[in-house]
Amino acid sequence: MANAGESLESRFAEMALDLAKEAGRFMEPESYGQWADLPYQAMAAAAEIDALSSQTVQTSAPMMSTPSAMGQTAATYDRIFDTQMVSAHGDSTTMSDSLYFMAEIAKPFYKDVAPGTKHSSNPLPMKHANVLGRVEGLDVLDPHFLCGMVNDIFRDQMEPYGMFSASAMAGEASAAYASLPYFLTEAATPASSGNARGVLDVESIRRDFPILQRKIHGKPLIWLDNGATTQKPQVVIDRITRFYEHENSNVHRGAHTLAAEATDAYEGARCKVAAFLGAALPEEIIFVRGTTEGINLIANICGEKFLSPGDEILLTEVEHHANIVPWQFIARKTGAVIRVAPIDDSGELILEAFAHLLGPRTKIVSMTHVSNALGTVMPIQEMTRMAKSYGAIVVVDGAQGVPHRRVNVLDIGCDFYVFSGHKLFGPTGIGAVYGRKDLLEQLSPWQGGGSMIKHVTFEKSTFGGLPNKFEAGTGSLASAIGLGTAIDYVMGLGLEVIEQYETDLVNYAVDEIRRVKGVRMIGMPKDRAGVISFVMAGVPVTEVGTLLDAEGIAVRAGHHCAQPALAHYGLESTIRPAFAFYNTKAEADALVEALHKISSRH
Repeated sequence: MANAGESLESRFAEMALDLAKEAGRFMEPESYGQWADLPYQAMAAAAEIDALSSQTVQTSAPMMSTPSAMGQTAATYDRIFDTQMVSAHGDSTTMSDSLYFMAEIAKPFYKDVAPGTKHSSNPLPMKHANVLGRVEGLDVLDPHFLCGMVNDIFRDQMEPYGMFSASAMAGEASAAYASLPYFLTEAATPASSGNARGVLDVESIRRDFPILQRKIHGKPLIWLDNGATTQKPQVVIDRITRFYEHENSNVHRGAHTLAAEATDAYEGARCKVAAFLGAALPEEIIFVRGTTEGINLIANICGEKFLSPGDEILLTEVEHHANIVPWQFIARKTGAVIRVAPIDDSGELILEAFAHLLGPRTKIVSMTHVSNALGTVMPIQEMTRMAKSYGAIVVVDGAQGVPHRRVNVLDIGCDFYVFSGHKLFGPTGIGAVYGRKDLLEQLSPWQGGGSMIKHVTFEKSTFGGLPNKFEAGTGSLASAIGLGTAIDYVMGLGLEVIEQYETDLVNYAVDEIRRVKGVRMIGMPKDRAGVISFVMAGVPVTEVGTLLDAEGIAVRAGHHCAQPALAHYGLESTIRPAFAFYNTKAEADALVEALHKISSRH
C-alpha cells in the first residue's frame, strides 16, 4: 500500500523491483509450479476488480499521472487480496505490487476463462496456453510477454519524470519483455559477488571459474587466450548439468512436464539474448552454432534476395575469415563483387576510404565490431549510418564485441548482429543472430527439416513464423540455456564496469609489453578491446607460444583466421594475448617477465 506523500517515482521504482523479483523467479525451473499460478491469480484479481469497478476507490498517492484503472487496480488489489497472498505465500509485501500489475494487464486477455481458475486445476504448460489464445504471436501466459506489457506501462508513465537509475530500463532501446529481470540483476541481486559499488572484485570472480585454479607445468594457469575462447563460470557449468539431470527433453510441442520445462528454459534464454543485445522482440533472435554459422545463414538468405550480378558487398581489411569466405561463396553464386575498405598502420579503419567505396551498387556491408587480430573497436554506428544512406543491408560480426562492450542493436541501427556463446563465457556450439523482424519476415529459410515447418505434404511445404523458420532441427538446447546463464553472470557484474576494468588492464599490458626488447607491436588503435598483437625479433611466434606455455601462460600464436589483416603488416602470424575481466595486472606482469626472459635468450 502506498504511503501518503510518497513520490510517484519512488513508488514505481518499488513496484519495478517487486515485479522483477517475480519475473526472475519465473525463469527458475524449480519454481515453475509455484509461479505458474501467478497469471491465474492475476486473472482472478482482474475479475474481482471488474466487479468492483463501480465503487469509488481513494488512493493516497496516484500511481499514474492521471486517475485511471491502474490506480484503481493498485488500491483495490491491496485491499482485497493481501490477506489471500499472506495465506498462500506468507509475505504480501513482495507479492501484491507485481500481482496488481499483472491483474491490470491480464484483464483484456483472460475474459473467456472462469475467474479463480488455478494452475493446479488447469495444468497448462506456460508455452502452450492455447486455451487462452495468443496475442501478437505470443502465448499470453508467457511471463516475458507479461513483463513486456508491464514495462511498456512503466515507460509511458515514467516518461514525464525521467527514468530512475537502472541502466537496463533506460532508453527506448531496452528490450521491453525482459528488461525487468535485468533490472533485478543489476540493481538488486547481482549474479556474482564480484561487483561491489562499480568495482570488480577480481579475486572473488576468479573463484567462480574452476579452471583458473589449474596448474600447467607446475605453475598457475594464466589464461590469455580469451580471443579464441573464454573460460566458464561454475554457474554456467552447473546450469548445463542441471538441464541434463532434471529437464532434458526436446522443446516445443511436447505435452509433458519436461517438454514444458525445457521449452521455458530454452525460450527464456532467447529472451535473455534479446535483452542483452537490446533487440525489440525475442523472435528477432535465431540460435545458431556460432558466429560462423550465423554469417553463413545471413549470406545465404540475403544473397538470394538482394544480390544480382554487379552488386557490391563491402567488407573491411580486418575481417575474420568467417566474415570473408561466406561472402565469397555467395558472390560466386550471384555474380556480386566484393569490395574491401582499408585500414591504416595503427589498425584503424580509414573512414574516408570506406565512404568512397559506398555507392548505389552497395547492397550489403558486413563488418567486425572488434578486430580479433588487432583489438580495434570499429566505429560501427557511424559505419552503419553511412551504409544506410545507400540503403545497404548492414551485418555486424560481434564475436569479439559482446565480451568487451555493451551492445545495443537499435542504437547501432544494423540489420543483423551475430556472436558466439563460447566467446561470452558460455558453452561452445551455440551462438545467436539478431535480425530485424520486418527484414527476417521477407527472407526465405536456409535449411529445411523439423521445427521450421508449418505444414508439409509431398507436393508443398509451408514454413513457421519467426524465429522457427530459420531453426531447422533440434538446437543445442543445453548450450543455449547455458548461454542465458552466462549472460546473467556478465550482466550481474555490469558491462560498463567490465569495459573500464579491461581497458585499464589492456593499456597497462600494452605499455609494459612495448618495453620488451625486440617486440614489435602490430596495430596501435586508439580504442582497443581485449586483444594485443605483437611479434618478437628473431623468435618465431610458435616458439614464443611454446616458451610462454612452459610458464603456464596460454596465448594464441598464429594467423588468428585473419590473414588479410596480418598481410597488411607483411606478416603471416603474430603472438596474441587476449584479456578478460578475470585477468589481473599480476598476470600481465608475469607475461612481460616471461617475454623479457625470451628476449634475453635470443
